[in-house]
Amino acid sequence: MNWEVAGVTKNSFIQLESSDGGSFKAYMAKPEKGSGPGLVLLQEIFGINEYMKSMADHFAEEGYVVLVPDLFWRMEPDVSLGYSEEDFGKAFGFYRNFDVDKAIEDVNSTIRHMRSMDSVAGRVGALGYCLGGKLAYLTAARTDIDCAVSYYGVAIEDALNEGANISCPMVFHFAELDKFAPPEAVEKIRTEFKDRNDFEFYDYPGVDHAFATHGRDSYDKPSAMMAYSRSLSLLRKVLGPIYDLSHLWDMHCHHEFATRDVHATMKTMVAEPYVNHIPTMTGGVGQKHLSRFYKHHFVDANPADTRLVPISRTIGTDRLVDEMLFCFTHDMEIDWMLPGIAPTGKYVEIPLVAIVNFRGDKLYHEHIYWDQASVLVQIGVLDSKGLPVAGRETAAKLVDETLPSNELMANWASSEGKAV
Repeated sequence: MNWEVAGVTKNSFIQLESSDGGSFKAYMAKPEKGSGPGLVLLQEIFGINEYMKSMADHFAEEGYVVLVPDLFWRMEPDVSLGYSEEDFGKAFGFYRNFDVDKAIEDVNSTIRHMRSMDSVAGRVGALGYCLGGKLAYLTAARTDIDCAVSYYGVAIEDALNEGANISCPMVFHFAELDKFAPPEAVEKIRTEFKDRNDFEFYDYPGVDHAFATHGRDSYDKPSAMMAYSRSLSLLRKVLGPIYDLSHLWDMHCHHEFATRDVHATMKTMVAEPYVNHIPTMTGGVGQKHLSRFYKHHFVDANPADTRLVPISRTIGTDRLVDEMLFCFTHDMEIDWMLPGIAPTGKYVEIPLVAIVNFRGDKLYHEHIYWDQASVLVQIGVLDSKGLPVAGRETAAKLVDETLPSNELMANWASSEGKAV
């Protein structure tokens, strides 16, 4: 996952008033349009470091106005630590002297300030990591927050009595190998809230504490991506904003295949997108690389009779899955699908699946899958004899499921008449 974002207000701090007469800073990030629902991000034990800023920028690109309050200000303002051994020592020192009750008061002050901001449209949610994961839980119990997300919250099991005060939906993420939120603690939490239909619990096998923190050895990209989509699902459902992903994808494809306008195509995407055609590993990462790919190897490198025939479309919170037939005559070299193969003049129909990820109202990445062996068979450069490979029949059967099955299975006849 690329954590570089653009189109948001970066490195911006504002001053907030505490309930007891003091003041503290909060890092603020806003979406490009300047307004949106509110999100309070709650820090790990490392202060408002580069990770917390990057996540604030990331959620701003999703359409949220984000504040990250400095919750260590009563001990030392402006704490920003990395993940070296020395920084870990300092971080645990702050953690040992941390006043949770005062911190929740500061979170509440942040929420009140956020609700008064002209740029905050609608509701406000909270999301926290590690220490912030527990604070997200306590924020749900002690404030009027509209929803909360807890990533591997530490010592939540010691505050289960406060759960009865929570009236908003929550999502909890737990790591199987987490020593700070171990399985026995997770089981206590699950048992306590087993009847809460508005609480969602997710376990991530084989990963450790801080699996979502890029830059740390514990970071696990697949788990981080899954957790992110699940978190975003709650935020979208409770806070919004809701985007028409189907329309956004249709417009992107229109500029790729109909107008063949590279500039318009890129405008449908985030500042640093990527595309990966899985079978051939073609595409590009980042604005410059992907623009070059689109301009010289994709948008004007598709046969004139190229057609996309829709089969099905599934739309999630931040992803769209398109199943289609990709049809064309191989009358030109197609760099992205058949690189280095001279035109054969053969007609091809191939099932193709696009998995498209969005950030806010822009495409972030595309993962495109198809059966390359079937393409090679159809253009006559691969002999399917003796191989478990089919040609255009795969496209035909996708449309008509009554066509024969199992014709590539030599052993299929052996089960004829056997009990099932």
